[in-house]
Amino acid sequence: MHTDAERCVRAVQSKDARFDGWFYTAVLTTRIYCRPSCPVVPPKPENMSFYPSAAACQQEGFRACKRCRPDSSPGSPEWNQRADLVARAMRLIGDGVVDRDGVPGLSTRLGYSTRQVERQLLAELGAGPLALARAQRAQTARLLIETTPMPMAEIAFAAGFSSIRTFNDTVREVFALAPSELRDRAPKTAKPAAPKAAQNVPAPGTLSLRLPFRAPLNPDNLFGHLIATAVPGVEEWRDGAYRRTLRLPYGHGVVALTPAPDHIACRLSLTDMRDLTIAISRCRRMLDLDADPVAVDAQLSADPLLAPLVAKTPGRRVPRTVDEAEFAVRAVLGQQVSTAAARTHAARLVTAHGEPIDDPEGGLTHLFPAPEALAALDPESLALPRSRRTTLTTLVRHLADGSLKLGVESGWEEARARLTELPGFGPWTVEVIAMRALGDPDAFLPTDLGIRRAAQELGLPHTPAALTERAAAWRPWRAYAVQYLWAIDDHPINSIPA
Repeated sequence: MHTDAERCVRAVQSKDARFDGWFYTAVLTTRIYCRPSCPVVPPKPENMSFYPSAAACQQEGFRACKRCRPDSSPGSPEWNQRADLVARAMRLIGDGVVDRDGVPGLSTRLGYSTRQVERQLLAELGAGPLALARAQRAQTARLLIETTPMPMAEIAFAAGFSSIRTFNDTVREVFALAPSELRDRAPKTAKPAAPKAAQNVPAPGTLSLRLPFRAPLNPDNLFGHLIATAVPGVEEWRDGAYRRTLRLPYGHGVVALTPAPDHIACRLSLTDMRDLTIAISRCRRMLDLDADPVAVDAQLSADPLLAPLVAKTPGRRVPRTVDEAEFAVRAVLGQQVSTAAARTHAARLVTAHGEPIDDPEGGLTHLFPAPEALAALDPESLALPRSRRTTLTTLVRHLADGSLKLGVESGWEEARARLTELPGFGPWTVEVIAMRALGDPDAFLPTDLGIRRAAQELGLPHTPAALTERAAAWRPWRAYAVQYLWAIDDHPINSIPA
């Protein structure tokens, strides 16, 4: 979008928050870059320049605005609706791959040469992988500086910097303030409050932060789905928050997510603060917070049968996952059984093969078993039909040996093809994994019982072939149409418990 100057100028002059994250406005006179919704008086059009990423602005010598904090805007929805090289690279950079494995590690995960990855990122985003990772480190550093009492040296390494000097130089360059000055300027409400006697003292490594999103956001189906399908010991609904355990590169964590009108309140407890970036990235992806609901709802509202559903509860998101392999296993366990039965099967696996953890604040007991742990399980120990045992053991074997990849670097069509080759993987299983694990916004479930019921009630064709043909008008947002169709049924996935 940043190449359409006239459209960008209109967005800036109207302070339209819908475009936050789509592009960044650099002001040539002040050398500051802002998000489109910046509250200050808009600059003259001739003094504006537009960039596709914060990293591109920083490379050109612009510093972040202190009023609108463009580094904390929602991510670009582009990376959620595409599966090409650039989109997959951006998702991996968001997961901190460059910080952990460098640009060669990023290229290896993508299956391209380092030169090809750098060339394509530079062409589309105006910055290479190192600059994009640096911008993300700066954002993480600012978050830790302003919301925690952590010493600066610990923040530097937790944010992914290789040295304290690099941390200090980057913060000064990006924000035009020293780290200590950033902390002094932080709003008092953002600083950790002293715990009251009646409250639990936060555990070491616990952070409270806000996850922004583009409005509108309807939390009912999003949190309702996660809560209704929660696996005991791994997930729970407690005190108005969805809580779950996280398996992370350097350790593990527990996250509590609470919907609020203008943000998602996020409380993270990590065993290693170096996992902060990937924990935030995975939580945002699970809640689909970088989606563009206005574009989605506009497309779906063009269908007269869907329009009333969209008008009633706009802003539905697709509930996704923090662990693609975990979701694939749970999808197999959920084949042709009720939600309650799928939870029971998953809970047995967790008890038998999950990694135990301590959770002083609630009832979480385990990490969901990794594919490597499940690869050695005895099929006869599974209370499943023989054919589904074969499906499950084949899946975990391929996940464990790396011949099947379902991570953020995966191409959607390639992953579909690999899943289809496995025994017991029909269209429903493949598409539900594509929708909730791979993140394809156009995944569609015409054979799903709930979808067929909704189609019949609305007067849509209810045979899979005819419904698929009718749903072509909803592309590329058919996964969101699924959420609106599911909402017709009276099912626990459609509401948050009282």
